[in-house]
Amino acid sequence: MNQEFHRIKRLPPYVFAEVNAMKARARAAGEDIIDFGMGNPDQPTPRHIVEKLCEVAADPRAHRYSASKGIPGLRKALAAYYARRFGVKLDPETEVVATLGSKEGLANLASAITSPGDVVLVPNPSYPIHAFGFIIADGVVRHIPVTPDDTMLEALDRAVRHSVPKPMAMILNYPSNPTALVADLYFYGKVVDFCRRHDIWILSDLAYAEIYFDGHPPPSILEIPGAKDIAVEFTSMSKTYSMPGWRIGFAAGNRHLISALTRIKSYLDYGAFTPIQAAATAALNGPQDCIEAVRQLYRKRRDVLIEGLVQAGWDVPSPPATMFAWAPIPPAFAHLGSVEFSKLLLREAKVAVAPGIGFGEYGDTHVRIALVENTHRTRQALRSIKAFLADYGKVLGDAEKKRMVAS
Repeated sequence: MNQEFHRIKRLPPYVFAEVNAMKARARAAGEDIIDFGMGNPDQPTPRHIVEKLCEVAADPRAHRYSASKGIPGLRKALAAYYARRFGVKLDPETEVVATLGSKEGLANLASAITSPGDVVLVPNPSYPIHAFGFIIADGVVRHIPVTPDDTMLEALDRAVRHSVPKPMAMILNYPSNPTALVADLYFYGKVVDFCRRHDIWILSDLAYAEIYFDGHPPPSILEIPGAKDIAVEFTSMSKTYSMPGWRIGFAAGNRHLISALTRIKSYLDYGAFTPIQAAATAALNGPQDCIEAVRQLYRKRRDVLIEGLVQAGWDVPSPPATMFAWAPIPPAFAHLGSVEFSKLLLREAKVAVAPGIGFGEYGDTHVRIALVENTHRTRQALRSIKAFLADYGKVLGDAEKKRMVAS
C-alpha cells in the first residue's frame, strides 16, 4: 500500500536536500568542502558543564526517568537568568518549562494550542519550524514581513481585518534566523499592545539572545508590561553555551500557554536525561565568561567573513547578532535563485551555504552563511569565492552549457 499521509502531504520536499546531496557526493569524491550551510556550533561545550554532566551521570539514581517539565533546580536557574539579564520575574513552577531544545518546544506548543484552520502569523523568511510547527498541527499560516518596524505593524493590522478566522497567534524571532535582524523594546511594546487588543498569542523565539556584537544586548518581549498576559518566549542552551546536541531549551511566560505545553509534553516525553538537566543548571548558575568568549569568537569570524566578501565584490551586510550572515545573491547571479546559486557556489568554489528559499519564498534572493568555520578556513573560502566572482561570465556560461546538456 502506497498511501500518502495527510500531514506529510502538507510538508514540501526538504529544500536543502539537493545541496546537501551534492555536498555529500563531493566529499565522497575527496573534495574539500568548506561548509557554512548548517548553523551547527563547532566549539566544545565549556569544561565545567561537561564535568557536571559526568558527575551526575556517575550516580545510578540519575539514570531513571526524569521530569518532563524540567527538574526544579533547572527551572529556578532559568528564572534567575531572566531576573538578572532582563529584569523579568518568573515563577519557576507556573511560568517556566524545560524543553528538548526550542524547536521541540515550539512544535509541541503549536500542537497544543492549534485547532484545524486556525490562522497563525509567521514572518517570511523565518526558521522553518516557525511555520511548519503550525502546518503540522493543521493550522493555516499567513506570512508577514520580517522587518521589526511599521511595515510589520501595518501587516498585522491588515491580517486582523482580512483573515477569516481572525489570527489566533503570531511568531516573532529576534535576533532573527536567518536574517539577523534585531528588535528593540519600542517595537515589542507596539506588538504587545496590538496583540492584547486583538486577543492574539505571541510566541517569541529568543534563541540568539546572547550572540550579539555591537554592544546592545537584545531585549526580551517579556520586559514589556503586560506581555505575560499573552506571550511566551523560547530560549535555548545550544548557541549560548555551545550545547546544540544536548537538546535543552525553555519556554517562559504566560501561565496558560506554559500549562498547555507542560500538559502535552507529559504525554510525549519524560524530559531530557537528568545529568543533562543538571549540567544545564550548572551552565546557567555558573561562571558566564564562556558566553563572552563565544561571542568574541563569532564576532571575529563575522568581521573576517564580511570584510573578505566586500573585498571580493560581494556586498553583504554585517550582522549585528546571531551566528549568521544573510547575504543577497550577487546581481550577476540573481536570476538563478538561491538553490541554483548555492549549487553553483558549491560546485565551482567548493563552498556550501544554505539557500534562502529554505526559510520561505521571500528568502529566495539570499543565502545564509553560518559562522561555523574557523578564520583560517573562512579565509580559504573567501579566496575561492573571490575567484568565483571575478570569473562570473565564464562560470555562468559553463553552467548554462551543463544545463543544456542535462536537458
